[in-house]
Amino acid sequence: MDTVFDQCSIAILDSSGNVISSQTETGKRQQTQQILPMIDAALRESKLKLADIQALIFNRGPGAFSGIRINTAVVQALSVAHDIPCVGVSSLQAIAQRAYQQYGLTHVYSALDARMQQVYFGQYAIADDSQKDYAVMQPVLVGDSDSTEQLLDYDSQTALNLPIVGNGSVLLTRQNEQVCHEDVWPDAVVIGQLGIAQFIAFGGTDAAHALPKYLRNQAWKTLKEQGKA
Repeated sequence: MDTVFDQCSIAILDSSGNVISSQTETGKRQQTQQILPMIDAALRESKLKLADIQALIFNRGPGAFSGIRINTAVVQALSVAHDIPCVGVSSLQAIAQRAYQQYGLTHVYSALDARMQQVYFGQYAIADDSQKDYAVMQPVLVGDSDSTEQLLDYDSQTALNLPIVGNGSVLLTRQNEQVCHEDVWPDAVVIGQLGIAQFIAFGGTDAAHALPKYLRNQAWKTLKEQGKA
């Protein structure tokens, strides 16, 4: 499920990543009202019960604080109630994976507008030994950092002349002939496919460890508390 990308998106996939049910409603104002009815509708359409589900896969962020909070809370509640493991997927990895599916790009910078004059940023690439049918964009360490996700100021320039994908791409300063794809927008299907690969490789976690990733520690504070006018 995803409520981070200004949408409410629900998908049910089989263990091979094939779509059984999928629905996306754009806009973020009604997510809290939409998400549970959409889950119920997807289960009815698929003739499944929550007891049939092997894992609950969700967009853990980074991204919009309220969107992360909504789908994380729903996943945690369903996990506790039905004893189903959880899998959190990076929003930046999902953008990179969608760019691979949409444009065939195998090495990209992923950039998501974080507001406050910054973007969430990461570098992703397909491993050389990946099978084409199961290829997954994997994170690459950026610079001297030990993290694969970071905040960059607007107008920053990337170290390499790689394609930049996501709605934050046009907010960075491009190198000569550096390609940007602002229109890359993942849905719950992409989140699910990444989560399945992660679940097969590493398993899931319980609700207590299904944690969001905000990157910006002050995201929950009001503008006044952040010292902004």
